[in-house]
Amino acid sequence: MLFLLTNRTHKNLTPEQYGHLAALAKQFYSSVPQGVTIRGEWAAVDQSRNYTLLEAPELETVERMQAPFVPYVEMEIVPVVAFSGWTAS
Repeated sequence: MLFLLTNRTHKNLTPEQYGHLAALAKQFYSSVPQGVTIRGEWAAVDQSRNYTLLEAPELETVERMQAPFVPYVEMEIVPVVAFSGWTAS
């Protein structure tokens, strides 16, 4: 399944919390769970949020992966599907 994750870092984090968040991110990227593929990542130009398109077996896998980040970011996880056929007229 494909999932679109939107993450927005809490604005009131302390430097220590930012450091912990960075450590969590490094740990995550060094050991992406088996069966999970990151398809792409983007950040808003103002760096207020980031977006990740990933493939995972089920929603519960994504929720487990994101759980350590909950104290530091507001997140939304949306299952998505590709579509086509819309055209300008």
